[in-house]
Amino acid sequence: MARIHAAAFDGQGRAWRADEFADLIATDQVLCAGDMHGFAMARLIVDEAELLTLATHPTHRRQGRARRLLATLEADLLARSAVRLFLEVAEDNAPARALYHAAGYVETARRAKYYARPSGGRVDALILSKPLE
Repeated sequence: MARIHAAAFDGQGRAWRADEFADLIATDQVLCAGDMHGFAMARLIVDEAELLTLATHPTHRRQGRARRLLATLEADLLARSAVRLFLEVAEDNAPARALYHAAGYVETARRAKYYARPSGGRVDALILSKPLE
């Protein structure tokens, strides 16, 4: 997971380390869906879930993998009684925003200048959510 995450987010800041993934997976609240080329991870607290990360290796993008991973994770969360899934996405991440919009997510809030960019400057985080049904 750390290898895929590092490749997927190359140049966008610090990638998550293997021990960070291990710590998350060790909890009962974290669910994952994935394969050798991508994964989605969420944390479920009572009936609300937060998408922690969604990563597809760059060599396996534009094949519908992220859409399938997200749909699988949503179904798993619904089976565990989640009623809503929240996520954050950088305002300048057009491919991710398009994916989430197509999957039915809507903007519910914004965090101004939340993400730092390696080239300097900051960009807003958009908070999106979707009811799970």
